[in-house]
Amino acid sequence: MDNKTKTVLLCGVGGQGTILAADLLAAACLAAGRDVKVSEIHGMAQRGGAVTTVVRVGEHVSSMVSDLGAADVVVSFETTEALRNLPQLAEGGSLIVNDEAIKPLPVLTGAAKMPEHARERLAEAGALLVPAASIARSCGNAKCANVVLVGALSAMLDIPADIWERIVAGRVPEHTVEANLAALAAGRSFVTEREGEETL
Repeated sequence: MDNKTKTVLLCGVGGQGTILAADLLAAACLAAGRDVKVSEIHGMAQRGGAVTTVVRVGEHVSSMVSDLGAADVVVSFETTEALRNLPQLAEGGSLIVNDEAIKPLPVLTGAAKMPEHARERLAEAGALLVPAASIARSCGNAKCANVVLVGALSAMLDIPADIWERIVAGRVPEHTVEANLAALAAGRSFVTEREGEETL
């Protein structure tokens, strides 16, 4: 990560651990000596409503505001929220998406429909689709999917792995530390292994 301010937008629905993921990101950046500003929009987080957090990081961050088309990285915890937040992504930015679709209440009641061809549209937008849920289960705890996505994000930021590990270990319940650290490493490896394949 260079000294230029970077903007990371994290989005999902209530109950997915979006806010914890943003906290892990902000804490890791602070531990690495960066200035950080955080802005959160919680919606109806407890009822599966949209949750969006903007984390801006750099040598000196003057504002927490992120305009349309200004996010260097968008991390989405499910596909519908990824589509909804595509306008936030800067040209040439990175899009990390949990390869999972969650049906909101209007869809479940028949008042609305899920967007069609979401995965295909996201792939066309250059999204890295991460099977975070299955990776988390393989690490011993399905609830660690959010940390899998943090791990994927960590591969794109110039912050040492040991800082991420220390922050995660200090902010998750003690009995889940092992699974969360495994999820962090697995998410990071998912990105680095793909990058290695693309350079062959």
